[in-house]
Amino acid sequence: MKARKICYDKVLPRDLHRAHNIMRAASPGKAGAISLKNKAWINGSTIRIRFVSGTQAQKDMVMDFAPKWTEFANLTFEFTDDMDAEIRVAFDPNDGAWSYVGTDNLHIPSNQTTLNLGWQDEGVILHEFGHMIGLSHEHSNPDGGIEWNEAVVLNELAGPPNFWDEQKVRHNVLTKYNFNQIHGTEFDPDSVMLYAFPAEWTTNGIATHENEDLSVQDETFVASEKMYPGRDQPEDTSVELKLGISVETDIAQAGEQDVYRLKVSSAGEYTLQTFGAMDAVLSLFGPDSKTRFIAENDDGGEGLNSMLRVELSKGTYYAQVRHYSAHRTGTYRMMVVK
Repeated sequence: MKARKICYDKVLPRDLHRAHNIMRAASPGKAGAISLKNKAWINGSTIRIRFVSGTQAQKDMVMDFAPKWTEFANLTFEFTDDMDAEIRVAFDPNDGAWSYVGTDNLHIPSNQTTLNLGWQDEGVILHEFGHMIGLSHEHSNPDGGIEWNEAVVLNELAGPPNFWDEQKVRHNVLTKYNFNQIHGTEFDPDSVMLYAFPAEWTTNGIATHENEDLSVQDETFVASEKMYPGRDQPEDTSVELKLGISVETDIAQAGEQDVYRLKVSSAGEYTLQTFGAMDAVLSLFGPDSKTRFIAENDDGGEGLNSMLRVELSKGTYYAQVRHYSAHRTGTYRMMVVK
């Protein structure tokens, strides 16, 4: 038994040297599944998906299986021909299976692929779209029981069909996340985010099996407060911003992302900014969309604060604030002026 076809993480250039940390901590609790902090979409988002290649049969398979995630996560998938769709799916058989993770997709130029299905079945489609909504590889779970036989894994993945060098093998298979980088810690052997690995790839004789469908923990986790709650009764929990009135709040939990709603009734130049000692990152979406990315800023204001000065037309906009460090918390003030 050999795990021949393995998905690999697509990471932004800025994350190439900090995508993983070696596990250094003991498990703080049991939550099930794992997602990287600061890469979740705004809860309740409609994510537009465009096919850039593929046969009708390939497209139909994706449209049949991928929306399974939205039965539990408070997200909507809209398959469209819009050229500015957030997700662009290709079926290049020479490029493996991969996806950018969560909102990293918004930083990819609109003429480039964000998710590729070099081979496809139900499990592969669910796996890659799991990455797309923000989930990580389950074998990178720091609470997992896998102890890799590194020499064997490096040798196997150096050959066909992967041809990975040591750095890529370590990034995609051998290195686990630090607990402060993720939400959730309990290893799930049935997760669709876990690939099948043979026992000879490990030193403790643990093999994993292939999973073709969402596990109970997959379903529970994406519908939890850590990811996308409220599928049955979606509601907008964003805080309304009013011109000239500051909102004082905090990032109370590591990885938390605060969302604000700004109704623009008069087009013009607006300035959104944070104040305080917290190292804030500010992102803006709209108009009338939680996923149409406009701009992002880090340290553009005073000290470690963020500031965006943008021309806005009429409509509703959404601002997202997070701590630059995924494992830290802090207080800040948010304000918008014209």
